[in-house]
Amino acid sequence: MALTLHSYDTPVLLTNDDGIHSDGLIQLEHALRAVGDVYVVAPASEMSGASHSLTLARPLRIRQIDARHWTVDGTPTDCVTLALNKILPAEELPHICASGINHGGNLGDDATYSGTVAGALEATILGVPGLAFSLVARENFDFTAAAQFAVTAIRKVLAEGLPEGTLLNINFPPGEIKGVKVTRQGIKNARPVITEHIDPRGKPYFWIGEEYFNTNSADGTDYYAIDSGFVSVTPLRSDMTDHQALTAIETWNYLKAEELVHES
Repeated sequence: MALTLHSYDTPVLLTNDDGIHSDGLIQLEHALRAVGDVYVVAPASEMSGASHSLTLARPLRIRQIDARHWTVDGTPTDCVTLALNKILPAEELPHICASGINHGGNLGDDATYSGTVAGALEATILGVPGLAFSLVARENFDFTAAAQFAVTAIRKVLAEGLPEGTLLNINFPPGEIKGVKVTRQGIKNARPVITEHIDPRGKPYFWIGEEYFNTNSADGTDYYAIDSGFVSVTPLRSDMTDHQALTAIETWNYLKAEELVHES
């Protein structure tokens, strides 16, 4: 069932993975003030690639900047969890969560690594509709059009709702926007590139990067939409079950007792 919300004086939670001082977050906050009351809870420093990680091995510190801004020395997931359960009082709990605007795309498989997507995912898991926004560019970031469309997207979700457990991963092409396409995830064609270096104390350290090949930009995918100059809107689910595979692997249900444990 889709949950429909109203946008009059709507509390909006804003987070990201690029940190509290990111231009993408600042411009998105400014634009979303047209929607309602914006509360920003964002990482104190960049947390790109944090995925849906929750900090459990150390304490977290919250710093309040003013009545509408807080930083957390943790991941986007930490930020949303603390915002909804500790920072914001009950009367200011958000009706919707925006994450971004990310410096760079979160297309295809990259969505699984993305802290930007994870912020929207955590909100969705906690019962607040989440939207992740990313600008597919490597330099000369102009967030103007993306921030303007984000207002449209937020208002549309507030008016029409989303299916329960669904978040939207929205990517913007660089330059002129030709329109909007609802898409599926494409497949990234890349391989890891690991370089080894020596630090000043003579100890090795490693840097993980990627070498990209041609992407799987088949019609209907997020890659294809971006390559064609369209905004890509991909619905994702917190339920990661591959429902089609349930039937394909149903023979697992019929393993015999003597097959359950292998004895060497």
